[in-house]
Amino acid sequence: MKLIAMLLLAGSFLMGAAAAQDTTTTTHTTAKQDMKDAGHATSRAAKDTGHATKKTTKKVVHKGAAKTDEGAQRVEKKTAPQQ
Repeated sequence: MKLIAMLLLAGSFLMGAAAAQDTTTTTHTTAKQDMKDAGHATSRAAKDTGHATKKTTKKVVHKGAAKTDEGAQRVEKKTAPQQ
């Protein structure tokens, strides 16, 4: 789980950095503009990572709830009075 989150985070940072490089239209950018572009790319990457984390977390929670329900049903079957 942690490995997946780390890979998603790293991938989103790389994609954000690549997107920032593609958006420059002039050949003479200043250091100030480069810093702004890097900040925007980081912001977009963090948002993308947050969305991916939310999706993954929801998936894990729902799967855990389903397995808990499955286990509860098994216990209920085993402890039901015999007829």
